[in-house]
Amino acid sequence: MSYRTDRQRVEGLGSAKEGVHHFWTQRVTAIALLPLTVLFVFPFAQSLGGTYEEVMATYANPFHAIVAVLFILVAFRHLQLGLQVVIEDYVSDKAIRTAALLANVLLTWAFALAGVFAVLKIAFTA
Repeated sequence: MSYRTDRQRVEGLGSAKEGVHHFWTQRVTAIALLPLTVLFVFPFAQSLGGTYEEVMATYANPFHAIVAVLFILVAFRHLQLGLQVVIEDYVSDKAIRTAALLANVLLTWAFALAGVFAVLKIAFTA
């Protein structure tokens, strides 16, 4: 039998005050991906199957390079937010959840930085 009130039992278990920010960030990145995907896919599709020089020339264009960098950054941020929700909802063990959330952040940003580095290397060496 516990003599704690309902309020005392839930103290510290309430809102982390991040849900609305997470919700809106995920929606904004989703909306930003709509035009960025179109602007990224067309030059990418045209350079598929092309020679090395043609691909280098495509991404030497500053507009295509900037769109590719923005697409990569926004897509990986959106991925990170989505995976965070899945991990928080379906991983019940606190230690595993913490490790998975840390791995999620580190891996998504590592892949995003690798993609940005690749595009910038093409853009500045071509």
